[in-house]
Amino acid sequence: MVDEKIEVIHMSAAKKKKILIVVMDGLGDRSCTALNGSTPLQYTSTPNLDWFTENGCAGIMDVIAPGVGPGSDTAHLALLGYDPYKVYKGRGPFEAAGIGLVGKKGDVAFRCNFSTVNENYEITDRRAGRVKAPETTELIKALSGIVIDGIEILVKEGTEHRAALILRGKGLDPNVTDADPHDLGKVAISKGRTKEAEFTASVVNRFVKLSYEMMKDHPVNAERRKKGLPEANILLPRGAGSFPDIIPFHEKNNMTAACVAGVGMIKGISEICGLDIIDLPKECTGGLDTDMIKKAEIALKTIEKYDFVLMNIKAPDISGHDGRPDEKCSVIRRLDEMAGYLKKNMSVDMVIAFTADHCTPIEVGDHSGDPVPLTIFTKTMIKDKATKFSESGCAEGKIGRIRGKDLLPMCMDLANRSEKFGA
Repeated sequence: MVDEKIEVIHMSAAKKKKILIVVMDGLGDRSCTALNGSTPLQYTSTPNLDWFTENGCAGIMDVIAPGVGPGSDTAHLALLGYDPYKVYKGRGPFEAAGIGLVGKKGDVAFRCNFSTVNENYEITDRRAGRVKAPETTELIKALSGIVIDGIEILVKEGTEHRAALILRGKGLDPNVTDADPHDLGKVAISKGRTKEAEFTASVVNRFVKLSYEMMKDHPVNAERRKKGLPEANILLPRGAGSFPDIIPFHEKNNMTAACVAGVGMIKGISEICGLDIIDLPKECTGGLDTDMIKKAEIALKTIEKYDFVLMNIKAPDISGHDGRPDEKCSVIRRLDEMAGYLKKNMSVDMVIAFTADHCTPIEVGDHSGDPVPLTIFTKTMIKDKATKFSESGCAEGKIGRIRGKDLLPMCMDLANRSEKFGA
């Protein structure tokens, strides 16, 4: 009779679970003067995220490697279990695919910003006051049908001030520098890193100048001038890359998978990796105003049909880039409410991980190489001493310090989906 009971428990424990990874973009931070030396996570009450930490297992994660500041593209590749050093070919292809601009072999793709420059092409606002649709939609129309030296130009607007660009034709090489200088007061220009890439850089530069000529006097910008808003008078390409050859996620991991995200680049990474992209309602914007509860609701509905779901919330990264500690704390409170919704409404047995793709410290205003907090919860998880979801709180957990590409295998093992190594 005892043997029968043990067998029943064993069979139940072996049942495969679902996996949900919640990526709170740019959430991690450093000591912030405006918050009395605390990070936004340390400063803000997060009872629901703390519940997952206290009842799960915690650690910290170098998403790429110690001291390496990840881009959101390389970070999400790692979180999906890929080695970004082997498969990353530039951010542009992911941005393009994420907004439906699908490339093919030989194309060179870029992500772009609608920006503001003066008559000397000096940058005065890299995001043009965070211009967005429908203004960007109208501006993009002015750039359709451009051909430069036999190279077809394909361009499409993305979320807020973002867009994607594909160059299609012979003789292209992605080994070019960004036309976006990533700093104010500098001139927008691309250069070929090799002799073979000089032609591509010249096409990029001619396109950039054409975008200025065609957008500076556009009715959209005439209206923005009247309102005292930064003009979206130029398109600056960056992150050049060719489309990578990646083993699809479902083949690599034997799991059906989907992505719940509002940002085009995240959707692009997921699409190239073979995840199904879930259509979101307009209130799930991918910006600060996104409806986090709605996104969580959709993620839970999605995981009923799929083995694995990647969910991304962009808002904390925006606050970090803008240097707004008050706003980041407000975003964290909303994230905690979202975690509370997930806790209350989880109807399937799952492994759920809460983490970030990188840190975006308030006092840096950009991504840093600091490790991010991580909590993993499932009903059979061994609890540890960690009780607070924060950079320091999660460091007390027994997971210790891992790399981003280690997260998925850990979750798969907890979900009873990993394969034994050896006999």
